Amino acid sequence: MTMADITIMGAGAFGLSLALVCAERGARVHVIEKRHIGAGSSGGLVGALAPHVPENWNPKKAFQFDALRMAEGFWARVATLSDIDPGYARLGRVQPVTEAALDLAQARASNAEELWQGFANWRVIPAQDAPGLPLISPSGWVIHDTLSARIQPRRAGQALAAAVQTLGGRISFGDAPVADGLTVWATGYEGLQDLSVALGRPIGSGVKGQSILLQHACENAPQIFADGLHIVPHADGTVAIGSTSEREFTDASSVDGQCDELLARARAVCPALQDAPVIDAWAGVRPRAKSRAPLLGPWPGREGHFVFNGGFKIGFAMAPILAGCMADLVLEGRDTIPDGFGFGAV
Repeated sequence: MTMADITIMGAGAFGLSLALVCAERGARVHVIEKRHIGAGSSGGLVGALAPHVPENWNPKKAFQFDALRMAEGFWARVATLSDIDPGYARLGRVQPVTEAALDLAQARASNAEELWQGFANWRVIPAQDAPGLPLISPSGWVIHDTLSARIQPRRAGQALAAAVQTLGGRISFGDAPVADGLTVWATGYEGLQDLSVALGRPIGSGVKGQSILLQHACENAPQIFADGLHIVPHADGTVAIGSTSEREFTDASSVDGQCDELLARARAVCPALQDAPVIDAWAGVRPRAKSRAPLLGPWPGREGHFVFNGGFKIGFAMAPILAGCMADLVLEGRDTIPDGFGFGAV
């Protein structure tokens, strides 16, 4: 077992997943979070863990497929250690299809038989046969995949934090000083901004997102993805709707009329939500590395410091598998980071 002292700055999906993996490998872990668990984009509402389309396969898509395959075991471990249900369930996803896209959807179904290795299916079926919430499709057909999963972000963050503490890890809040020794920076979009200043070149930025939460019980229904809109049922009788993507903004935490637009679009696709009341709304900023892929590796020119950031829209989906890569690097000096996820890509 590895015995090392590691400080992790940031208690979002990336930071806490790394803390858990390092603690499981025997490291002494201290997480420092200046605000609260999931203070950034990891504290949102949606929690859609969805795959790339099964075509033009490449190492990045294969790596994400591996991440989705390992997710159930990872979150089951978190639930056992923490005694908190993180809300994970692989219930699949339904997508309305236009007439023009039907042939492509069928071709992707054939691709999935090979690329998804029998682990999950991608089918094109009549909309009336789709599981879960009834929805409107312009062609009368939908894609149903069984690889997509959900997580409840806020519960997942609390479960990760509790699991880390169960294994002896410490979590501190506020502007605690960084200790000497190994330090990993998982500080979201603000961290990408700091890194850009420190290195004198653009490394990444933030993209604001807004989402809403409805009261509507359909906890075993698959999520819906329609023209960029996510509709994700959760186990507590709620349905999350999201999200916007705003490259320019003045207030990172404010919600506005764009949430009304999200709600109108969701109800147009899924009339069953017509009378579901809005019980929460969220706005936050997601970290987006210049390459768009997550950014992992040693902090250039800063001995003993590492960067684990940039999980733009895929933080909870990728955090478990990427945490293993970061633990390999920080604890053992082994570079298992996939091509395109390091500083050479930004």
